[in-house]
This record gives sequence, structure tokens and C-alpha cells, in this order.
Amino acid sequence: MRMYDIIAKKRDGFELTKEEIDFVVHGYTKGDIPDYQVSSLLMAIYFQGMTEKERSELTLAMVESGEIIDLSPIHGIKVDKHSTGGVGDTTTLILAPLVASCGVPVAKMSGRGLGHTGGTIDKLESIPGFHVELTEEEFIRQVNERKVAVIGQTGNLTPADKKLYSLRDVTATVNSIPLIASSIMSKKIAAGADAIVLDVKCGSGAFMKSAEEAKTLAKAMVSIGNRVGRKTIALITDMSQPLGKAVGNALEVKEAIETLRGNGPKDLTELCLTLGSYMVVLAEKAASPEEARAMLEENIANGKAFETFLSFVEAQGGDKSVCENVERLPEAKKKIELTAKKSGFITGIAADEIGISAMMLGAGRTTKDSTIDLSAGIVLHKKAGDEIKEGEPLLTIHTNKLEVESVIEKLYDSIHIENTKADIPPLIYEVITEG
Repeated sequence: MRMYDIIAKKRDGFELTKEEIDFVVHGYTKGDIPDYQVSSLLMAIYFQGMTEKERSELTLAMVESGEIIDLSPIHGIKVDKHSTGGVGDTTTLILAPLVASCGVPVAKMSGRGLGHTGGTIDKLESIPGFHVELTEEEFIRQVNERKVAVIGQTGNLTPADKKLYSLRDVTATVNSIPLIASSIMSKKIAAGADAIVLDVKCGSGAFMKSAEEAKTLAKAMVSIGNRVGRKTIALITDMSQPLGKAVGNALEVKEAIETLRGNGPKDLTELCLTLGSYMVVLAEKAASPEEARAMLEENIANGKAFETFLSFVEAQGGDKSVCENVERLPEAKKKIELTAKKSGFITGIAADEIGISAMMLGAGRTTKDSTIDLSAGIVLHKKAGDEIKEGEPLLTIHTNKLEVESVIEKLYDSIHIENTKADIPPLIYEVITEG
């Protein structure tokens, strides 16, 4: 088998076989195939696309390139949730204990963030003492006993994907549906879940800017998941403005706790209830999303969801008393309130610009080695669609930096106030159950 023939075949629009895809992925991972030939194939895929079968085979080849997590010792159907990323996306912090409170085992592998704010692990480490360094035995035991655990991503999960993504990043082939879908799904499948719920974002703060682009990606991922034996569904959700009101690590933990106690922002609460309902259904703990939602709402109201969160935090070394008194979470020295310069209706809040502003305050990383300020961030007081009077608070900046004038200017430019109310995108566009 020759790499030259495989490149030419895909260049001319033909379907690659499993053997050809395995040859490429395994050969490139081992270093037997040079970058320039794989770059050529990636560009051919970018223009010619891939069939559903090719996407599935590419995904499985990447899964098999490294470690595959065995979650079989965990009792029950393990359901994972993946978000394509956004600003103020605190859903994992809420969903993990909320769904676990219904008896669904949540064995979560999460990463650190490079961008607007930290990843799930960074956020959880805002809680003093919390750690993710669990052995495999401790991880499995905790999920069996407490229904939820979160650990860091293993270094040898899908090494082929890491190599391919690095190459895509420098060859202008990142924005390819088959390559994006197989990249995401390979990591989810290697992490050992039986079923997967995908939160595919669209809007200014998301990778996919339009609902149609997000739908195309969602269908591709759902198709891959179902073809390789993982029950998979996807929700197309809005990220034209930040989710919830908090953007920043400790601030998002505080908001997650408030949501688990029944006092969270409406949009964040609604999205978690919807995503969580499908997770409970896929775990076969409820017959319908409506029944599952009622279970979730009951566990928020009776305190079981928050108790599950406290149990989870305590099991991983965190000081649960801080979660019971959120004012003890890391706090910035300076709080600067920005007020509206005129009266009207908020017609839009640019999620991407809010995220960049939070990063400038120290809430995110600009490089892998950057240190995050866990207390830094932004809390919105108004959302798109709200009416506001001149002089009313728009948001509060939380920072330890001395100079924030450029951030203030960016934030004012990010929030649009008009005399008349505008149509606001729906929070949830569509549920995709088939590829």
C-alpha cells in the first residue's frame, strides 16, 4: 500500500477503505509517513469530504492509536456530555452532580482551558483542596459509590488526533466537518462512555457561527457515534451571548452552585435541564425527556443535586464548606461596575468579545504555561432582550490588575443598546437524534 495512491484516490473523490485509513493513521502516528504527505491528504479531505463510513473508520482508527479507558467496572450506563465550547459555559459543573443525583454514573474526563477562561478542572480547582489526581481504581470506586468523579485527561488518549490536529492547525484544514467530527468523537469514544450527549454551539462565541453549520457538524458527530455503537444525540444551542451571567473560574463555580440550589440564571438552568434530561434518558433512568426533566427539577428543589455536588467535592479533597458559603471562594481585590451610557434595550452581547475581555483580566490562558487568576472575570447584570435605563449597572469587572481601561472600552463596545427591542436567538435550536 502506498501513501501516494491513497492521496490520489481521495483527491479524485473516491471513498477510502478501512485498511487505507488505518494505514494512514497508524503510519503517521508511528512517524512512518511524513507530514507533507498527510498534509496533502488532509487538503484532499477538506475539498472532497468523507462518507459516513469513512468518518467512522477514521474515528475508530484514532481511538485505537492510544489508550482506551475501560469503564466496564462501573455499574450502569455511563453517559458523557461534550460541549463544543463557548463563553460562560458552566454546564459540566452543574450537569455532573445533577444527573448523578438521579442515579446516572458520570465518569468525566476534563481538561484545562486555553483561551477565554479555564477548563472544567481549572474551575473546580477554585475550590480549596480540590484535586483531579485519582488512580484508575479510585476513579471507578468513587463513581460506583458517589455516582460522579472528574479526572484530568490522560496523556495517551488518541495520540493520532493530537498529531493530526497540530498539522491541520498549520495547513488551513481545521475547518473541515469530517475532520472536526472525527477529532471530537475519537476522544469521547476513547474515554469509555456508553452514550454521549453533544452540546453543539453556534453564534459569535462559538466555533460554528451559524445554526446551519452547527447542524451539519452535529449530524456528522451523531452519525459517527451511532455507527460505532454509542447512543448519541446532539443539541444545537446558542452562543451569540455568554451563557448565564458569570465568566471566570471562581465566578462560574459560584453560579453553578447557585443553579444547583435553584437560584441560577434562567438560560443556564434551562440548558442544563434539557441536556440533563437527554442524559438521563440515554442512561435508561427515565422513559422520556419530560419524565427525566421532572426528576431533575425535583432533585434541585429537594436539595439532592446540591448534596451530590458536596459529596463529589469532598471525595476529591475539596473544602465543601466553601461551597456552602460561596463568599469564601477566591475573590478579586477590585470590583468595577460599568453602567449603561443610555437607556434602551440590549440587542446583543458579543460573546467572543466578552470572552476575550475576561482573558485580558487574567481569567484565561494565552499560552499553555500561562497562570490563571481564578478570581478574575466578569458578571453580567443584563442579557440580550433586557431593558435598561441610563446609569443602571451593565456588568461588574472582577480583577487584580491595576490597568483595565482597554478592557472597559472593549466591554462597552461589546454590548449593543438600541431604542427598539430586537429578536433574540433561541437558546435551543434543535435536537439531532440521527445523522
